[in-house]
Amino acid sequence: MSDKLLVPSVDMRLGALLELTRRKDESDASRSKIRHTITISREFGCEAYPMTECLKEIMEKKTGQPWAIMDKALLDEVAKHHQLSEEIVNRLGEKKSRILDEVLGTFSPRWKSDNDHFRLLCKHVFSLAEKGNSIIVGRGSSIVTQQLKNCYHFRIYASHAFKVASIARRLKITKDEADSVVEKNQKQRDAFIKDYFSLDPRDLRFYHLVFNNDKNTPERIAQMIAEYVPAG
Repeated sequence: MSDKLLVPSVDMRLGALLELTRRKDESDASRSKIRHTITISREFGCEAYPMTECLKEIMEKKTGQPWAIMDKALLDEVAKHHQLSEEIVNRLGEKKSRILDEVLGTFSPRWKSDNDHFRLLCKHVFSLAEKGNSIIVGRGSSIVTQQLKNCYHFRIYASHAFKVASIARRLKITKDEADSVVEKNQKQRDAFIKDYFSLDPRDLRFYHLVFNNDKNTPERIAQMIAEYVPAG
């Protein structure tokens, strides 16, 4: 079952990303203002994408600046555009590259040997997170960016029953089918984190706050995150 049915249009979010990465130099006063980044870790089946769309709108009103949502679908789209991919990577200075090397060096060594794509993925995540005004969903972003002081990390979890019901509703499939989808995709996500980071995304030390999706709507979660993260 394709994640495309669960994720908002990439084209709409790519425009915000382009504006973010191509922003020209600003005044000294503007440059001194901290631009925050929000990372979202979630269990498969939690309603993260409706939440991030709402959060983006709230943060843009709060800061008066554009924000971009970055996730697997957008990363894949960026990879197809070599010029944009190079532009994002080139924003990493020598010092930041060394920091990223140190960060990656603490994880599984697999990225060094057989998966250059993983290193490029981390560079994209790290660069956009450092620049700020980004909401980064998944892809180990909460782990990769732990050393960046401008980042705030959140996780969404839910009961199995909630996730199955949510997937069944959004994909218009039976609960039995949804149960299989949830189990399969969660295993894939867990394997990704284990293979490349040798860490458990459920470890609460990575996050500023965690939210139970059973008891909080996407809108309410977005509001609480926006209240927690400073405007600048």
